[in-house]
Amino acid sequence: MKRFIPLYLFAVLLFNSCGSSKKSSRSSGPVTETMAGREGVALPSAADTARSLMELPQTQDGGFVLAPGFYETEFKTYCLQPGTPDPRPGDAYLQGPVTGKRKEIVETVLLHSRERTEIPQRHIQLLLWSVVSGSDFDKLSYEVKSDAMKLLTPAQVFQLRGGVPGLLRNISRNSGLVGGDLQKLFEIGSASYETYENIAVLREPSRVTRKGVQFDQWYKQKESYYIRYFPVSYQKVRIQVYVPQDLLDNTNKHNGEYIVFDPTGQQAIPAYTNAQRLGIGAPVKDILRVIIQVNKRPQVPVKTPKKKNPSNPKNPNPEPSTLNSQL
Repeated sequence: MKRFIPLYLFAVLLFNSCGSSKKSSRSSGPVTETMAGREGVALPSAADTARSLMELPQTQDGGFVLAPGFYETEFKTYCLQPGTPDPRPGDAYLQGPVTGKRKEIVETVLLHSRERTEIPQRHIQLLLWSVVSGSDFDKLSYEVKSDAMKLLTPAQVFQLRGGVPGLLRNISRNSGLVGGDLQKLFEIGSASYETYENIAVLREPSRVTRKGVQFDQWYKQKESYYIRYFPVSYQKVRIQVYVPQDLLDNTNKHNGEYIVFDPTGQQAIPAYTNAQRLGIGAPVKDILRVIIQVNKRPQVPVKTPKKKNPSNPKNPNPEPSTLNSQL
């Protein structure tokens, strides 16, 4: 029995990793830093011009199907760590998964914001501040709650309303000084977005916590392409992607599969400062996209049963001679 359990878990993990193209394209942790000179890869310089990521085909889930070249696009971002400084030019960022006690809810909001581009970015940010600070969901304004219903599942809304005993209480107790201040603002129903912003986003220079990291450092992904992040503010980040020419075959596949880059639902993490952690949402500019079905399982056709003749159930399809004898 003891030997069976690890094999069973391995099978479950293997099935989950193959069942969705989105899971296979997302990082499970911070990406690995790779200097260009270590592998002899000629990475783009500041003088090179990048194409838009939005020119590439996308999967049914919204990820970018990569092709060789140098690309960039700006994405909407959201403050996930209230009480830290606003990113400034020169801050180095890398990619990682969303963390925290309500990370599943945060990921859902970020992912669904890609389809609900009509929702104001401020409404999504207020919802996320309420989530990460453990504030009362019902204290949000009517407009923000209405938009939240479009981004969250009914079960998640139930959870935010304290549906799971003790969960809201535990998050509120561990939210810290800044989280407590945000809770008070939501409690009194402050109408000014700037009031929340002044508490959550510090207007002061970020503090260097680690030296020797370049702000324009490329980071190699496990599929051997490269990315780097340039935050504009806590509300926007420019992401660059470089795919070496010899990485893909003439069908733009690697070992028979597409390589998909999907930062939405992930977190941009400061590499060496105490600046904001940024949740990544939808691209700033949304255009008509070409969809490529990636790793999508074919649907099994459903057989429709034939209808029986109610006038003669024992012989639903009588021969013409039988019909004549009945007339």
